[in-house]
Amino acid sequence: MTWTELVMGMTSVRGDQPAVSDVRTGEVLSYASFARRVTHAAAGLRRFGLRYGDRVLVDLPLGVGLTVAVHAVAWAGGTAVLGATGTALMMITQGPHTREAVDVQRVFTFERTPGAIQFADLIGGRTVEFGPLAGPALSLDGDRVLDHDELATDLRRLASRLLISKDDVVLSAVSEPFTGLRVADLAMMAGAQVVIAHEPTLIGARVLAGERAATLVVAPYELARKLLGDPVLRVVDERAIVSSLGL
Repeated sequence: MTWTELVMGMTSVRGDQPAVSDVRTGEVLSYASFARRVTHAAAGLRRFGLRYGDRVLVDLPLGVGLTVAVHAVAWAGGTAVLGATGTALMMITQGPHTREAVDVQRVFTFERTPGAIQFADLIGGRTVEFGPLAGPALSLDGDRVLDHDELATDLRRLASRLLISKDDVVLSAVSEPFTGLRVADLAMMAGAQVVIAHEPTLIGARVLAGERAATLVVAPYELARKLLGDPVLRVVDERAIVSSLGL
């Protein structure tokens, strides 16, 4: 089972239950909606020429859009490179980008941008039913590439330690995109809901945890330390999420 297949594995069970929500934008995707966007966007990327192993720069803030875009690239057979500079076949970004910093053939944006194709236009009637069986999937810097097996194996290892269940609501209080992506992966792999909170203050984290009925918070060290001792919340230092990959 590949990385993205593992993340979407609870779709048939959880269906219309919320999978990922974004505090900043208010966007909420159910498991079915998430899988639909990923598989349809993957088909759109292939329609525009993406082939197995092709690199796609993904320069997006942590949020629902990032999780969809990265997994769409991986499901289409490409390699998502997190960053705003470099050479790749395509780029997925929020809006206007620094043209001098990239060498790409096509640019897809979440905001309407002159000279770019809207990411929403990738999501059409076609879908990619089956992703790649293995191979490169993700790079944080364009140099080291993590493949599907590495990412999936690491998710299983982390899941065995964190013990997230489908009844959990995971508050992601981190800011670094890859760490946030892994938190979302872990939550969805378990059938839980992840709430992306964009590194809130201590008071903000407590308010959000209460409003969203959170049961688990993943946060930077200082915030995690201050949240420890809460009788309702389990608290995880964000460093534990990526340490097993040696990052």
